[in-house]
Amino acid sequence: MNVTTHLGSLLIVGFLGPTLDQGMPIHRDILDHGLGGVILFNRCLHNPDQTANIVSPGQLKELCTELQNLAPRTLLIGVDQEGGKVRRLWPEAGFEDLCSARQMGSDTDDTALTREQAQTTAAMLAELGINCNFAPVVDLNTNTSNPIIGTLERSFSDDPLHVARHAAAWIDAHRTRGVLSCVKHFPGHGSSAADSHLGFVDISENWERHELEPYRILLRQDMVDLVMTGHLFNRHLDTDHPATLSAPIIDGLLRTELGYQGVVVSDDMQMKAISDHYGFEEAVCRSLAAGVDMLVFGNNLEYGSDICPRAIKAMDDGLARGVLSEKRLLRSLGRVNKLKERLGNDHD
Repeated sequence: MNVTTHLGSLLIVGFLGPTLDQGMPIHRDILDHGLGGVILFNRCLHNPDQTANIVSPGQLKELCTELQNLAPRTLLIGVDQEGGKVRRLWPEAGFEDLCSARQMGSDTDDTALTREQAQTTAAMLAELGINCNFAPVVDLNTNTSNPIIGTLERSFSDDPLHVARHAAAWIDAHRTRGVLSCVKHFPGHGSSAADSHLGFVDISENWERHELEPYRILLRQDMVDLVMTGHLFNRHLDTDHPATLSAPIIDGLLRTELGYQGVVVSDDMQMKAISDHYGFEEAVCRSLAAGVDMLVFGNNLEYGSDICPRAIKAMDDGLARGVLSEKRLLRSLGRVNKLKERLGNDHD
């Protein structure tokens, strides 16, 4: 395989608007650059006057069909549909109403409810043509005033056994509908006191190793499709870089210690925890060299029409400078291709 012709497969990119029209950058990215996936949003944070991707069930199904039909290879079509306050498919737009993780986990601790909610979610996503849900959150609710996890009711529990049990029910229900799930935010965002969307997040003093237990348990049960890294700095794990850019955390802790061999996906690379501290090219190369397989550029916090070709150029330049190795990127391409084979609808 010529790695340089497949670099677009390592990217998941957001785009503007509820329709797919010829001449749009995303149209070019899929056809000309072999884009690996897209991520969909129900509102445009960088420009509230701009219509986002999700308007109604009928519109969204048509959009997903057109996206998949355009792609030469199976396209990951992803969305954050956790339930509660973090969901892109809202009842006001005609979609199913869904509980938060806390309601399923801590408030009731009823895995039957979690499974029922997950089945409803997965059936809805499958019907729409969405094949990847960036959920469930497996962060522990150890800091209930955490502005991005605890206060938004995104965690099932502060008990890792409870979190793993509910997450397994969620993932299994999605698998029955052919929808991939993504556990997040490795190595654990629940104990943080800040939001990585807004800036640097240091979890060094609060993070504890038992935050790894949900991952350990789920991996032992073979219940992990993808893992998402958090942009979280912990000097006890890496003295220099946050998790998304850290080889000791990804290749070391996640792959070697925990034994995970599947796809690692980044949280949004445009979040300020990364974008305020690293240049674009440096962040792309460091994250891939550290062990991330697919980079997410939501194009929602800010927008760049050339984000896909720009990221590919950064990878090409990284290969030329020796910052990235062809062997490393081939491993990522292999993992991504193996994951997509599970979806069973490749166009080739």
